[in-house]
Amino acid sequence: MPEDPKRAARNVKLFILDVDGVLTDGGLYYDHDGRISKRFNVQDGMGLKMAQSAGLDVAVISGLDSRAVEARIRELGITDYFPGYIRKMPLLHKLAQDKNLSFSQMAYLGDDWVDAQAMASVGLPMAVANAQPEIIQLALWTSSANGGHGAVRQAVRFILQAQGRLDEQWAKWISGHV
Repeated sequence: MPEDPKRAARNVKLFILDVDGVLTDGGLYYDHDGRISKRFNVQDGMGLKMAQSAGLDVAVISGLDSRAVEARIRELGITDYFPGYIRKMPLLHKLAQDKNLSFSQMAYLGDDWVDAQAMASVGLPMAVANAQPEIIQLALWTSSANGGHGAVRQAVRFILQAQGRLDEQWAKWISGHV
Protein backbone atom coordinates (compact mmCIF):
# COMPACT_ATOMS: atom_id res chain seq x y z
CA MET A 1 0.00 0.00 0.00
CA PRO A 2 1.41 3.43 -0.92
CA GLU A 3 2.37 5.70 1.97
CA ASP A 4 1.46 8.92 0.20
CA PRO A 5 -2.30 9.60 0.06
CA LYS A 6 -1.95 12.21 -2.71
CA ARG A 7 -0.06 9.78 -4.90
CA ALA A 8 -2.70 7.10 -4.26
CA ALA A 9 -5.50 9.61 -5.02
CA ARG A 10 -4.02 10.39 -8.44
CA ASN A 11 -4.78 6.81 -9.53
CA VAL A 12 -8.39 6.72 -8.32
CA LYS A 13 -11.05 6.06 -10.94
CA LEU A 14 -13.72 4.61 -8.61
CA PHE A 15 -14.82 6.14 -5.31
CA ILE A 16 -16.66 3.64 -3.11
CA LEU A 17 -18.40 4.56 0.10
CA ASP A 18 -20.34 3.05 2.91
CA VAL A 19 -23.63 4.65 3.95
CA ASP A 20 -24.39 4.55 7.67
CA GLY A 21 -21.80 6.59 9.53
CA VAL A 22 -20.31 7.89 6.27
CA LEU A 23 -23.03 9.28 3.99
CA THR A 24 -25.30 9.60 7.05
CA ASP A 25 -24.51 10.48 10.65
CA GLY A 26 -25.09 6.85 11.60
CA GLY A 27 -28.32 7.59 13.42
CA LEU A 28 -31.39 5.46 12.89
CA TYR A 29 -34.44 7.64 13.43
CA TYR A 30 -37.59 5.63 14.22
CA ASP A 31 -41.06 7.12 13.96
CA HIS A 32 -44.01 5.96 16.06
CA ASP A 33 -44.84 3.30 13.44
CA GLY A 34 -41.32 1.87 13.55
CA ARG A 35 -40.28 3.29 10.18
CA ILE A 36 -36.67 4.39 9.86
CA SER A 37 -35.57 7.69 8.39
CA LYS A 38 -32.03 8.93 7.82
CA ARG A 39 -30.33 12.29 7.64
CA PHE A 40 -28.15 13.20 4.66
CA ASN A 41 -25.87 16.21 4.23
CA VAL A 42 -26.55 18.22 1.08
CA GLN A 43 -22.86 19.14 0.76
CA ASP A 44 -21.99 15.45 0.63
CA GLY A 45 -24.50 15.07 -2.19
CA MET A 46 -22.93 17.98 -4.02
CA GLY A 47 -19.54 16.36 -3.57
CA LEU A 48 -20.79 13.19 -5.22
CA LYS A 49 -22.22 15.22 -8.11
CA MET A 50 -18.80 16.92 -8.45
CA ALA A 51 -17.12 13.52 -8.58
CA GLN A 52 -19.48 12.35 -11.31
CA SER A 53 -19.03 15.60 -13.25
CA ALA A 54 -15.26 15.08 -13.14
CA GLY A 55 -15.64 11.56 -14.55
CA LEU A 56 -15.03 9.70 -11.31
CA ASP A 57 -17.20 6.59 -10.93
CA VAL A 58 -19.08 6.32 -7.63
CA ALA A 59 -20.32 3.16 -5.96
CA VAL A 60 -22.22 2.80 -2.70
CA ILE A 61 -22.22 -0.36 -0.58
CA SER A 62 -24.45 -0.45 2.47
CA GLY A 63 -24.75 -3.07 5.17
CA LEU A 64 -28.42 -2.16 5.56
CA ASP A 65 -31.18 -2.11 2.98
CA SER A 66 -33.14 1.11 3.37
CA ARG A 67 -35.72 2.73 1.12
CA ALA A 68 -34.56 6.15 2.33
CA VAL A 69 -31.01 5.43 1.20
CA GLU A 70 -32.21 3.99 -2.09
CA ALA A 71 -34.19 7.18 -2.77
CA ARG A 72 -31.17 9.39 -2.01
CA ILE A 73 -28.82 7.29 -4.13
CA ARG A 74 -31.26 7.36 -7.06
CA GLU A 75 -31.65 11.15 -6.63
CA LEU A 76 -27.85 11.49 -6.89
CA GLY A 77 -27.78 9.44 -10.11
CA ILE A 78 -25.57 6.69 -8.66
CA THR A 79 -26.22 3.42 -10.47
CA ASP A 80 -23.71 1.23 -8.62
CA TYR A 81 -25.69 0.82 -5.39
CA PHE A 82 -25.49 -2.39 -3.38
CA PRO A 83 -27.76 -2.50 -0.29
CA GLY A 84 -27.69 -5.19 2.36
CA TYR A 85 -24.05 -6.26 2.09
CA ILE A 86 -22.07 -6.67 5.31
CA ARG A 87 -19.35 -8.52 3.43
CA LYS A 88 -18.10 -6.04 0.86
CA MET A 89 -15.15 -7.76 -0.81
CA PRO A 90 -17.21 -9.80 -3.29
CA LEU A 91 -18.64 -6.50 -4.56
CA LEU A 92 -15.19 -4.93 -4.85
CA HIS A 93 -14.11 -7.90 -6.97
CA LYS A 94 -17.26 -7.54 -9.11
CA LEU A 95 -16.73 -3.79 -9.55
CA ALA A 96 -13.07 -4.33 -10.48
CA GLN A 97 -14.04 -6.92 -13.08
CA ASP A 98 -17.03 -4.99 -14.48
CA LYS A 99 -15.11 -1.72 -14.75
CA ASN A 100 -11.76 -3.29 -15.71
CA LEU A 101 -10.00 -1.69 -12.74
CA SER A 102 -7.39 -2.81 -10.27
CA PHE A 103 -7.91 -2.28 -6.55
CA SER A 104 -5.15 0.36 -6.69
CA GLN A 105 -7.55 2.49 -8.79
CA MET A 106 -10.19 2.46 -6.04
CA ALA A 107 -10.77 4.65 -3.01
CA TYR A 108 -13.01 3.47 -0.18
CA LEU A 109 -14.46 5.72 2.52
CA GLY A 110 -15.54 3.89 5.66
CA ASP A 111 -16.16 4.22 9.37
CA ASP A 112 -16.54 0.82 11.01
CA TRP A 113 -15.25 -2.73 11.09
CA VAL A 114 -17.51 -3.85 8.22
CA ASP A 115 -15.36 -1.60 6.01
CA ALA A 116 -11.98 -2.94 7.17
CA GLN A 117 -11.35 -5.64 4.57
CA ALA A 118 -12.34 -3.35 1.69
CA MET A 119 -10.19 -0.53 3.03
CA ALA A 120 -7.20 -2.84 3.45
CA SER A 121 -7.52 -3.83 -0.23
CA VAL A 122 -7.92 -0.55 -2.12
CA GLY A 123 -5.28 1.93 -3.22
CA LEU A 124 -6.73 4.79 -1.20
CA PRO A 125 -8.38 3.77 2.08
CA MET A 126 -10.19 6.75 3.61
CA ALA A 127 -11.95 7.23 6.95
CA VAL A 128 -14.37 9.74 8.41
CA ALA A 129 -13.19 11.66 11.49
CA ASN A 130 -15.40 9.73 13.90
CA ALA A 131 -14.53 6.28 12.51
CA GLN A 132 -13.55 3.48 14.83
CA PRO A 133 -9.84 3.64 15.85
CA GLU A 134 -8.94 0.52 13.86
CA ILE A 135 -10.46 2.04 10.73
CA ILE A 136 -8.55 5.30 11.19
CA GLN A 137 -5.37 3.21 11.50
CA LEU A 138 -6.10 1.56 8.14
CA ALA A 139 -6.74 4.89 6.41
CA LEU A 140 -4.20 6.79 4.36
CA TRP A 141 -6.49 9.84 4.59
CA THR A 142 -8.98 10.87 7.28
CA SER A 143 -11.54 13.67 7.01
CA SER A 144 -11.79 16.40 9.60
CA ALA A 145 -15.59 16.12 9.39
CA ASN A 146 -17.67 13.38 10.96
CA GLY A 147 -19.73 11.00 8.87
CA GLY A 148 -22.92 12.63 7.60
CA HIS A 149 -21.46 16.09 8.21
CA GLY A 150 -19.43 16.79 5.07
CA ALA A 151 -16.84 13.99 5.20
CA VAL A 152 -17.84 12.67 1.76
CA ARG A 153 -17.44 16.14 0.26
CA GLN A 154 -13.99 16.46 1.85
CA ALA A 155 -12.96 13.08 0.45
CA VAL A 156 -14.09 14.00 -3.06
CA ARG A 157 -12.31 17.37 -2.84
CA PHE A 158 -9.11 15.60 -1.75
CA ILE A 159 -9.22 13.16 -4.66
CA LEU A 160 -10.07 15.79 -7.27
CA GLN A 161 -7.43 18.18 -5.94
CA ALA A 162 -4.76 15.45 -6.04
CA GLN A 163 -5.79 14.72 -9.63
CA GLY A 164 -5.62 18.42 -10.56
CA ARG A 165 -9.35 18.50 -11.40
CA LEU A 166 -10.84 20.47 -8.51
CA ASP A 167 -10.25 23.89 -10.09
CA GLU A 168 -11.80 22.64 -13.33
CA GLN A 169 -14.93 21.62 -11.43
CA TRP A 170 -15.11 25.00 -9.69
CA ALA A 171 -14.74 26.75 -13.06
CA LYS A 172 -17.69 24.74 -14.43
CA TRP A 173 -19.90 25.76 -11.51
CA ILE A 174 -18.91 29.42 -11.44
CA SER A 175 -19.46 29.74 -15.22
CA GLY A 176 -22.74 27.85 -15.17
CA HIS A 177 -21.51 25.11 -17.50
CA VAL A 178 -22.49 22.17 -15.33
